[in-house]
Amino acid sequence: MTSEILADAERKMGRAVEAMERDFQGLRTGRASTSLVERLHVDYYGTQTPLNQLASISVPEPHQIAIQPWDRGVLSTIEKAIQKSDIGLMPNVDGTVVRLNIPPLTEERRKDIVKSVHKRMEEARVEVRNVRRDANDSLKKEERDGTLGADEARRQLDQLQKITDRVIADVDRLGGAKEQEVMEV
Repeated sequence: MTSEILADAERKMGRAVEAMERDFQGLRTGRASTSLVERLHVDYYGTQTPLNQLASISVPEPHQIAIQPWDRGVLSTIEKAIQKSDIGLMPNVDGTVVRLNIPPLTEERRKDIVKSVHKRMEEARVEVRNVRRDANDSLKKEERDGTLGADEARRQLDQLQKITDRVIADVDRLGGAKEQEVMEV
């Protein structure tokens, strides 16, 4: 039972780190990336649909994203969705393609993005610590119920702390790499 608690905790901690990584992909750096717009939702005939299900998204140049919808009737709604989003880019519609030009980031904007990276890192750390707390409570409950000896409970708690430390180190490493990528000119 205790190994299940540790395995479940490690799996949940890993999902928290994966969610943070996905959020990092949506952050704008100095380069064009399809992940900036893939998860945008567009009102497609009354249904909120992810952009990557409505169009092909490509990066023809290092500072440009091209969005070519499969249905031309959705061009204007894609344009409106991009304008409403928080990515801060103005779409250029030319016939059948929506183009997003990625301007170089200003120093102030880079610092704002780094702040959001730090905020997301802290959210991930909190998620990891919450998982650790829940696993700790489960292990202590098993010890109180008598299904787990005191020595074994201490070993399991130590193992849980090692897993937590490793996952927090992963969060710090990934966040540091993203911060470095954002600050790169």
